[in-house]
Amino acid sequence: MTREEELAQEGWVRQMLTNEPRLSEVVEEYRKLGFEVRLEPVDLGSEGGCTSCLSYAPDEFKVIYTRRGRTSSEETNNLH
Repeated sequence: MTREEELAQEGWVRQMLTNEPRLSEVVEEYRKLGFEVRLEPVDLGSEGGCTSCLSYAPDEFKVIYTRRGRTSSEETNNLH
């Protein structure tokens, strides 16, 4: 099972791959909208299309995953 498949089973949805300054902006916006945000390193082997720019500085880029944030009632139900 790939990392992306594992994350999907946990409810994470891949949104985009980006670097700064856009990375921080996008993360902030998703959080404002009530999403949980997870950043994952880039796996050059699984990226489709051209990856030449990524190969020069792969650590600068992150893959953004989101999932709906839990409401307070969901959190309370999960505690019992």
